[in-house]
Amino acid sequence: MTSSSIDRLPRDVQAALAVDMTIDITTNGRLSGELRRIEIWFLNIDGLIYITGTPGPRDWFANLLADPSLIFHLKETTTADLPAQATAVTDPDERSQVFAASSASWYLQQGDSLDSLLNDAPMVRLRFDG
Repeated sequence: MTSSSIDRLPRDVQAALAVDMTIDITTNGRLSGELRRIEIWFLNIDGLIYITGTPGPRDWFANLLADPSLIFHLKETTTADLPAQATAVTDPDERSQVFAASSASWYLQQGDSLDSLLNDAPMVRLRFDG
């Protein structure tokens, strides 16, 4: 895994990243070029921020593969719009560490096998700009 970029963020944002789960992200539509905002969950695994989902095609993931820039919108314990860059997570060991985290247990309860999650779930790691 790579080093975290959250240690450079304001303390209220760091605190929110430690306890919040639900955010919005804004991506650039890969076909339309228009901004697309959706609500999604994120995971904080040892100070690294991930977005994943159940296996299958996801527009947000396809958008990030085409253009890794996004805005990460905190909206629970604090509000902030954080520019970030997404990197697709393909390393099997890193993917295993993410799904082994207690905060990822929800994904394991959705009926997909661990092998399916490890092999087919969309997953990105974020690096916050600035």
